[in-house]
Amino acid sequence: MSALLSVRHYHQDIVCHEHGHAQLVFGLSGRLQFEAAGLGSQVSRQTLAVVPAGARHACDSRHGSECLVFDVPAGDWLERHLGEHAGTSRRLLEAPRQIELSVTQHGLVNWLAASSIHDPLIARQGSILLLASLCTRAHPHPRAGLPLAALDAYIERHAAHPIQVADLASVVGLSAARVHKRFVDETGLTPMAYVRDKRLRLGRQLLHNSRLSVGEIAARVGYTSQSAFTAALSRQFGATPKLLRERQSGDK
Repeated sequence: MSALLSVRHYHQDIVCHEHGHAQLVFGLSGRLQFEAAGLGSQVSRQTLAVVPAGARHACDSRHGSECLVFDVPAGDWLERHLGEHAGTSRRLLEAPRQIELSVTQHGLVNWLAASSIHDPLIARQGSILLLASLCTRAHPHPRAGLPLAALDAYIERHAAHPIQVADLASVVGLSAARVHKRFVDETGLTPMAYVRDKRLRLGRQLLHNSRLSVGEIAARVGYTSQSAFTAALSRQFGATPKLLRERQSGDK
């Protein structure tokens, strides 16, 4: 194996062989029919075929295709160059598979294909970047959860006023669509259902700990009418404001 990276052109002539090192075949143009260890795939733009070491593989391209090929060195090359990603890289290379590349990864592939990949430094660093990006995508860093304490504080401060998903998004620095998905994933509630739950819990707390009228409490937690507040409390807690206040008094 002479080079890490190479740009190769494939035609209708079938190529069939095997080698003692793993190989990654990145599509640049055209369509390459590919089979490795009995698994068929098609390599085209923004796709990648993984060939494990020792796997018998065959390919051909009826109308011609061009690919960037990364011949992964055997031995301890991964450990010496991939650091914490070495183990993930080895697992990635253990079985034949087809992978869809992200736009960013495909951009890197195109950049490398147009670069001086005969230069050992460019080839080595480019190969390391390609593998590291595949490992990071397969095992992304843990995502921090929503800052619910900050969101709760915001809702409490603005409970008397309309609150939209966009307002919550501004608190956490995400788009409204992303905030909606994160709320559902992490709390099981939509953002507006979460806000409604917090309003009602705040209302119940005011019933327990203040002598404000039900109408005043309803206004403080964003309800325009006492009847709407009473109906919402009854659905949420199974009791009217009067009964909730009486229960709290009886517990003292």
